[in-house]
Amino acid sequence: MGFSSGEYAGSVVWQALMFFLPFFYTDIFGLTAAAVSTMFLVVRFFDALNDPIMGMIADRTNTRWGKYRPYLLWFAVPYGLGTVLLFTTPDIGYTGKIIYAYATYGLMMVIYTAMMIPYNTLIGVISPDSRERTSVASYKFVFAYAAGASIQAFVIPLVDILGKGDRAAGYMLTMAIFGSICIVVFLIAFASVRERVKPDISQKTSPKIDLKDLIHNKPWIILAGVSVATLVYVAIRSAVIMYYFKYYILDVAAAGPFMVTGTICVLLGVLPTRWLSGKIGKKRLYIWCMVIISLSSAGFFLAGPDDLILIYALQIIFSLASGPTMPLLWSMLADAADYSEWKNGRRATGLVYSAATFSQKMGFSLGGALAMMILSVFGYVAGVAQTPEAILGIKLSLSIIPAIIAALAIVALLFYKLDDRRVAEIGVELAMRKQRASTLTNN
Repeated sequence: MGFSSGEYAGSVVWQALMFFLPFFYTDIFGLTAAAVSTMFLVVRFFDALNDPIMGMIADRTNTRWGKYRPYLLWFAVPYGLGTVLLFTTPDIGYTGKIIYAYATYGLMMVIYTAMMIPYNTLIGVISPDSRERTSVASYKFVFAYAAGASIQAFVIPLVDILGKGDRAAGYMLTMAIFGSICIVVFLIAFASVRERVKPDISQKTSPKIDLKDLIHNKPWIILAGVSVATLVYVAIRSAVIMYYFKYYILDVAAAGPFMVTGTICVLLGVLPTRWLSGKIGKKRLYIWCMVIISLSSAGFFLAGPDDLILIYALQIIFSLASGPTMPLLWSMLADAADYSEWKNGRRATGLVYSAATFSQKMGFSLGGALAMMILSVFGYVAGVAQTPEAILGIKLSLSIIPAIIAALAIVALLFYKLDDRRVAEIGVELAMRKQRASTLTNN
């Protein structure tokens, strides 16, 4: 529970970036959709390149607190402050705002990387047991979706209450509250966690060897592809929800309850993940979830602006199926780290997780940029009644496009061969190797 509390802070910012930052930049901050699309693509691409570097740095960090845990202490305050700066609107003209947006967005992405790469890697070192790691990941995502629910439920009303008509000030003050919470929960996570899985002290490695091991890790390659696809459709869909409700449903306030409903259902979907994966296996559960996600997403294209029952029904189905996917992914990444150690005799957990986060950020950057690009291509103009073409672009971004991308993830998962039985066999062999090494050392 202590470890998982840190995910609340991580997801507060992640959810804010997905659901509110695109809308904030176009309709509050004052940038064009095309400018935001370019910025998302440029900043997120260069930020994603930092992830493997941060993973290798974390793998080589040695302190009395461990390799990954100290970053929760070192970056808690910068993380909270960066959250506030990201949603601050200076009065410095359009060009100045472009520069400010690039600077603060880029800075926050660097801080996010320095914090979340070590944090996520902790899943792989809390326990050597695959089923236990699935359980840990499930708790982690309970806090993630709790963060999503709180962001989605409270941002819109808090902006109105705190801003008192000044929505720019409202966003800044609202994110100051959430930034303060982030600092506290990261410190709680730091105080709670212990690292128990450690690499062999005789292990000889280098960044070049680590990267070579990674690119020959077929299970990881497949999971990285699934990660990219997942974050592309999630980012596209999340970015357009505010536009969908403001310009298609014609009730922007209704976006909050819609998002909260989805997050609560995702949370409910997380809870049986360990039980379901134990019954049918991680891979099979993942594939079935993605099938339901693809079909329910496509269904949104058929919904009219008054079909709220259908819209909510599809949101509930989509979200329940989404629940198990992230815990499964993070648990399977730990399995991929075990596979690499079994195959190569070397463990680089931080690189495995950071490279996976790199894949997710690539998907996030492509998805966010594509969402803004689609709006721009279909003729979106902020603050006015939209043309039928612009409405079509918004609808496609919430329905058909995510459905197609989810289907591509299903195809990738069909090639994943690291099933639960093989993972268990690898775990037993690794334990035997470590026991033999310990015996030789003692002798």
